[in-house]
Order: sequence, then structure tokens, then C-alpha cells
Amino acid sequence: MLKRLFLKNWKSFRYAELPLYPLTVLVGTNASGKSNLVEAFEFLKRIVDGHQIETALGGDKILAPIRGGVSWAALKPEREFTLKALVRGEGEQIDYLYGVTVGTKPDAMILEEKITCREYQRDKKTIIFERDFVTSYVDSKCDRKNILKIATHHKNARWTLPSNNKSILTYFKNTYVLDNVSEVNHVIENLEKIYIFNPIPAKMRDFSQLSKTLESDASNLAGVIAGLSSRKQEEVENTLLEYARGLPAGNILKVWAEPVGRYASDAMLYCEEEWTNGQVQEIDARSMSDGTLRFIAILTALLTVPERSQLIFEDVDNGLHPSRAELLARMLYEIGRKRQIDILVTTHNPALLDAFGADIVPSVVVVHRDITTGESRLTRLQDIESLPKLMVTGALGQLTTEGTIEKSLGNEKIDRQREKK
Repeated sequence: MLKRLFLKNWKSFRYAELPLYPLTVLVGTNASGKSNLVEAFEFLKRIVDGHQIETALGGDKILAPIRGGVSWAALKPEREFTLKALVRGEGEQIDYLYGVTVGTKPDAMILEEKITCREYQRDKKTIIFERDFVTSYVDSKCDRKNILKIATHHKNARWTLPSNNKSILTYFKNTYVLDNVSEVNHVIENLEKIYIFNPIPAKMRDFSQLSKTLESDASNLAGVIAGLSSRKQEEVENTLLEYARGLPAGNILKVWAEPVGRYASDAMLYCEEEWTNGQVQEIDARSMSDGTLRFIAILTALLTVPERSQLIFEDVDNGLHPSRAELLARMLYEIGRKRQIDILVTTHNPALLDAFGADIVPSVVVVHRDITTGESRLTRLQDIESLPKLMVTGALGQLTTEGTIEKSLGNEKIDRQREKK
């Protein structure tokens, strides 16, 4: 599982570190950089899945581009960016740091990749040993060839790779070179478990093919549920009913998906609603509300991604009535803990922030712009010096609505600048 994300010259960030918790909440005003942060995870996911760098940034006929494509991937006027992910190791005192540096001009290409082993003292914080055991870099002295160096207790060797258009992680997956190096496989497996979801109700209303993995827009929602084994499908549908029952004004009695058509290769989502007069009505996804479909999609993602994944929802409460915020918060907490899934959400909803309760404060990260440079920054909520005073004046949701947190961060910077003078 991922412990921390590092960004250098990525989009609107000069440098930032994002700590990751079982439930991480990102808050910030519009254009603060929240989406840029989510897209950093998207880029890492794409390159470990084998996409070329230019495609990972600029998209193709199938893959949507990351906003701004190659041209805006690096903070202007920089020509390269670096992303790093700290991966929790097999033991409590070992982690692995994966880093990739990408040049954007004149062409999009990987300039350097590393996998570093970190060993800590018993406090799990103080580093006592650090070693790069996999390094790949562009050798400008040798016709810009991509050189791979491996230095572990298994091997100590050097290769010239055919291309620097793809991540070395893809090379490892497709060759025998590191079959016996469990550390590299561990890093790959954890990066592959990054899942980013932004359910789009309009794409969930049609029939969808039976599938094993939920698409990022949840367009194959029905196909995923209907494609589960009988035992897993029953478990998922029961859990869907448990949480979705109190969502609409009417009482939901059942939520399910089933194959349809002559060849039973497609599926449709259905539910039964009961109203106060006792009338029971069966409807399919074509007549379900946007909020209900998004809620079911989020639930399905939580229930079907592999355990120990990093699950990311942007604007998780979009389309959900504030009165249902407590239900959503409880669902994220309970299922995430039960299935050992780390969850990251972005939100503007004060009702949801209040629903998380005071216990969420250590896991809230504020995304904000530097008032002088305009660069995006990350600040843990509990690291704001004036937080105790702010919390006395109102709940977290109220502080967010009034913009008090961002104002406080700006004031603290002004105070520090005055102290320096």
C-alpha cells in the first residue's frame, strides 16, 4: 500500500508531499490543485500499466488525456517533472521508494527511474539505511541510450534498454530479468492497485457487457455486478441494499444486476422501491436518479477492487443530498476498514466534512495556492498553527464554507514574511 506521494514540478506544484492514511480527505477551493494531485496518481497508474509516456499524458483514441497533456505536465517554465511514491514494504521497518523523472521538451521521455529500499529504526521514522537497487537513466554520453542498472543481493548487472518511452516497470513485467526479485514485484503490484473513479450516471444507464473490472466512469457497473460469482454477487448485492436502503425518499428493497439478451452477454442494473402506501415498483438504471447511480457505483468500487488497494474518488459526494452525507461517511469508513482499502477523496461538501467527525482532522490535507507565487501547496489541517482557535469558532464544514482555512494559511505566510524582515 502507498504511504506518501511526492511531487516536484508537477503541473501547479513546485514541490509537495502528500501523506496517505486509511481515509485521506483533500479539501481546497476551486483551482487550488486537487485535480492536479489526483492526476499524478493517474499518471503513475498508466505508466505501470504499460502506456507510453506521451500517451499516458496526452491520451489516444481510447485513453483520455490528462488535462493539459504533455505541454502542461511540468510547472512552467520547467521542462521536466518528478513523481515519487513511497510503498509500504513487507516488514514494518522497510519501505520502497519508486521515482520517475519525465522530460517534456523537446519530446516526452523518461529521463530517470529509481527504486530505493529504505530501512528504518524501530520508531519506523528514522532512516538507518537507504540503497538504490534499481536505476534507469538516459545516458547523454552514449547516444541517449536508456541504461538499466540492477544492484541487489540477487544481481549486479547493467543493460541497455530498447526505449525510454515506457516505464522500466513494464520492462520488468514482460521479461525474465527480475523474476526472482520480490522487491520489484512488490512495488509493481502496489502501483497497479491504484484505482481512480469518477462515476458518470449518464454512462451507467445503458446495458453493459459482463466485466471483471469496473471502469473509471462506472459505465460497466451492471456488467461487473452481474459478472461476479454467485457467492460474491450475493454478498455485493446484500451490502448494496444495506447501505442504499435509506438513500432515496422511498425504501429500497433490493438492488441487483442480471444478464439480458439472447446471448446473456450484457447486463442491466435494477432496484425495487417501496413507498408509504405499500406500492412496490421495479425500475432499471434508465430511470434511477444520478445520485443513486453514483452512490451504487462508489459502493461497487469499494466492494470489488482488490484488497489493499488505493481507491480515489474525486468529488465523492457529487449529486448526493447533504442529508445523506453521514451515510456516505459511514460507508467509506466501514468498508474501507473491513477490506483494508486506503481511500482518498476530494470534497467541497461541508456536510460530509462534519459527518466524518473530529477524528478525521489528522487525515485532512488542505490544497491551496501560495498567495505570492500561485504555486499549489499541501498542508495538513492539524499543522495549521491557528487551527485550535478556528475550531472554536465553528465546525470543520463551516470553516470550509467560509474559506477561513485558506485565509488563515495566507495570513500565516504574511506573518512569517514580516518576521523575516
